[in-house]
Order: sequence, then C-alpha cells, then structure tokens
Amino acid sequence: MEQYLELDQYLEYSEEVREAKINDIPVVALESTIISHGMPYPQNVKMAREVEQIVRDEGAVPATIAIMDGKIKIGLSDEELEKFGNSEGVAKVSRRDLPNVVAMKKLGATTVTTTMICAEMAEIEMFVTGGIGGVHRGAEKTMDISADLEELAKTNVAVVCAGAKSILDLGLTMEYLETKGVPVIGYQTEYLPAFYTRTSEFKLSFRAESEEEIAETLKVKWALGLQGGAVIANPIPEEDAMDESYINGIISQAVKEAETENISGKDSTPYLLGRIKELTNGKSLDANIALVKHNARVGSRIALSLEKKIEKEV
Repeated sequence: MEQYLELDQYLEYSEEVREAKINDIPVVALESTIISHGMPYPQNVKMAREVEQIVRDEGAVPATIAIMDGKIKIGLSDEELEKFGNSEGVAKVSRRDLPNVVAMKKLGATTVTTTMICAEMAEIEMFVTGGIGGVHRGAEKTMDISADLEELAKTNVAVVCAGAKSILDLGLTMEYLETKGVPVIGYQTEYLPAFYTRTSEFKLSFRAESEEEIAETLKVKWALGLQGGAVIANPIPEEDAMDESYINGIISQAVKEAETENISGKDSTPYLLGRIKELTNGKSLDANIALVKHNARVGSRIALSLEKKIEKEV
C-alpha cells in the first residue's frame, strides 16, 4: 500500500484519462519520443494530435505519456502537447534515466521501454507505437541490444507495432524474444513485418485474424500469471508500404555509413533513421506516420475488445 501512495505523487493524469478510468473506458498509451525526437515542429504536434484523434474515433481514450515538472504525465493537455513538441533539449528517457529525470524536474520523452513502465504504473494494458527496438546488427561484438526487449519480458503491457525496425538484426531479435517468453502475435499475417515493409523472412508462431482473438490471448496470458508483455505485429498498410529491395538497399547504405563514422550505441538508431529519411527524400517518414496511425486504429480496437472480455467476467 505504501508503495502505491508514494507512486501517486509522481503520476499525473489528464482530465480526459481520469474520466476514462472512472467510466471504464479503455485507455491506449502513446509514447512521446516520436514527438520530440522523431520529426520537426510543427509536424510532430500535428501528427501526435492526429494519432490521438484516431484513438478517440475508435472509442478509446489516448494517453500520450511524457515527463514534465517532476511528474509522469499520463495524457497531455493540448497546451502541454504544444509545449512538449516545441521545446529543445528534451531528454530521451529509458528505464535507467527515469528516476533522475523526474527528480530533477527535466522535460523527458518516453521511449518504448519507459512508456511501458509508466503505462503499467497507470494500469494501462495497451500501448501503440511505430516499431520496437531489438538486437542491433553486429550485437555479437557490441552487445547493443535495446532495453525494449527486456521490458517486454517483465512488464504487463501489450505493444502494437509494425514489427521491429528493419535497421536491426530481425533474426536475433526474434530469438531474444523467444528466449524471454514474449509472444509475438501477427495480426492477419504469418510473417514478422519489417516496419517499412509488410513482411520479412521470419515466420511467426502465432497469427490472429481478429482483434477479439488477440484480446482473448492477452486476457488468458495475464490471468495465468505469466509475467510480461506481448508484441502485436501489425503490418503497414499495403498502400503505404515501401518496396522491399529499395528500402533494404537504403538501409544497407545507411548502416555502412554509420560504421564508417563510428556511430554506435544509443546514437545509432536516430542516425540511421535520419539518414534513411534523407536517402528516401522523406518517403520513409511518410511510411512511419502511416503505420503509426494504422497501429492506433488496431490497438484501440484490441483495447475495446479486452475491456469487454474483462467486463463479462466481473
């Protein structure tokens, strides 16, 4: 009990999220790194508002999570979103950084990892993002593995994404998730989506045809006390997908350039995504926005199905 009382002083809910919780309306978590580090202002704020509206249109409530003024904000007001998207020097916050950024009252953007942590604190089970992190290419030498994978193994939040970013070693990423017991459920697909493209060479163990199937699987997983999250792999819409050979060639070029410039660790992902955007003349960013919006629709529907199944049992 004492732990939860302590937690309350650091969590701050938006009025919209607070009302949703009182009225048992499903809440969908959204990350804030995509706003602060993903694209320039004002495009970032416009995109965030559009994604939030998609969640509302599906009947759920969006909770964009960010750190401001010593609080973990579970949902941002319109003014807070504007301030967040237009501020410089926003810290990119992972699990290790969270206590310091809150304690020092810094402005912090939540990654996939931190959004999962904060969503679980706020008892939100569904989180929508673009793509998860994973095992980086050459990790057998560098040990460069995203904290997202460890978080998925221990935090009870489902993550709807367009697979893992294709700048990663997708094979090793899947092996890592399997070792950690994290289910990867393909939504209407048998193969892992590769972010910009709808498929990869890696076959999935689970395929679901409907949001209801996914919701039932999640309900049973957590009812059985099986700790950890799940990956809902939702392919980018066909009309927004990029040509596989074209984007893979671009990615290979960007990876080689990163190696030449000795860019590694936490700097590698932003560098690679930025370089890919340049090499594709912005087409990769368009694809990124499209897949996030699609994930918001699917994630909201799963959240609604999950809420109905829980209500039936109460």
